[in-house]
Amino acid sequence: MGKGGYRESLIGWIDQRFPLTEFVSRHITGYPTPGNLNYLWNFGSVAGVFFLLQVISGIYLAMYYKPDTRFAFDSVQHIMRDVNYGYIFRYIHAIGPTAIFLAIYIHMGRGLYYGSYRSPRELLWWIGLLIFTAFMAEAFTGYLLPWGQMSFWGATVITSLVGAIPLVGEKLTLLLRGDFAVGDATLTRFYAIHIALIPLGIIGVLLVAHLTALHRVGSNNPEGVDLPKDSPHMIPFHPYYTVKDLWFILLCLTVFFYFVFFKPSFFLEPLNNEVADPLRTPLHIVPEWYFLPFYAILRSVPHKLLGVLLLWLSIVVLFFLPYLDRSPERSARRRPVKRWLTWAFFLNFILLGYVGMHLPDEPSPLGVRFVTLGRVSTVFYFAYFLSMPLLSRIEPVRGR
Repeated sequence: MGKGGYRESLIGWIDQRFPLTEFVSRHITGYPTPGNLNYLWNFGSVAGVFFLLQVISGIYLAMYYKPDTRFAFDSVQHIMRDVNYGYIFRYIHAIGPTAIFLAIYIHMGRGLYYGSYRSPRELLWWIGLLIFTAFMAEAFTGYLLPWGQMSFWGATVITSLVGAIPLVGEKLTLLLRGDFAVGDATLTRFYAIHIALIPLGIIGVLLVAHLTALHRVGSNNPEGVDLPKDSPHMIPFHPYYTVKDLWFILLCLTVFFYFVFFKPSFFLEPLNNEVADPLRTPLHIVPEWYFLPFYAILRSVPHKLLGVLLLWLSIVVLFFLPYLDRSPERSARRRPVKRWLTWAFFLNFILLGYVGMHLPDEPSPLGVRFVTLGRVSTVFYFAYFLSMPLLSRIEPVRGR
């Protein structure tokens, strides 16, 4: 029997016990996909690949890291200096969230622009938003683990926000920290949540659910028009999109590893190279760039509870988008007003991130304080979503 015969025999043996051929045919080789998808549809796969890199590098780092306030900072330095290839894995893991969130933001922005949240993809959109919030929690819990100065104070500020919740705020803060202040109990809890609960118990399950829902309802496309599976405009996912995904992923990995090997400190906070000191507060506590827009919304109002409420609403409002937008057309390509509003929304989101980088009372290049600029941007952020019901009724649409 030749090699081909052995392979067919092995696959046949597996198929009798597990639907391998059926699975590959249904979800890869025979999965019908619109033939007009552009490169914005590649960022979902890119985010998945970088998440896999995070899991691999995280397992390696967990072999040497010690979740103890006495040893955490030193164990990271040990990984960087003494462990074979430790610095590479640490930089991969430290820069990885930047790549993941950049891919996720582009992925979500594409869905927002082309109406991928509309029926019958509401559940697909909601699961994707849950994945986004889970990644935010994963990044936050992981940020404390190096036990650097910015890690400690960032965790102190963010966990204190929970205390603004009426009636149960103090109890929830104590439950989250495990103590009355961020300390050893907090570090241990965040470590367990970061390496086990979120990546395996939450993100892993949600990713499977997201892909399952996607293959159930099919991919949206730039025109926002659903096509029957037997349409001549539908093509099999393999080899057309597997090749397209592969080369684009390799391109993204090339850029990513350029920063890992040549510019590793570009995305890292210099203050985190100092061990955490509860007695010395940094002048300006700044979160990572992917949290900055929401941080700017939080700071836009002086009232702590209202700021926390706006912070949560800025994410929750995304869940209502399928019901706020009732236009007969999905894609912004056919909706001129929504197209310009959505581009303005993207620019405003970037502006919120820029505002979050600066002190509130610091003057901006526009001649007003950053806190004022942040308030205007926050109003526009929510106005974009609140305008959708009215826009759906009065906006002229372009014909197909």
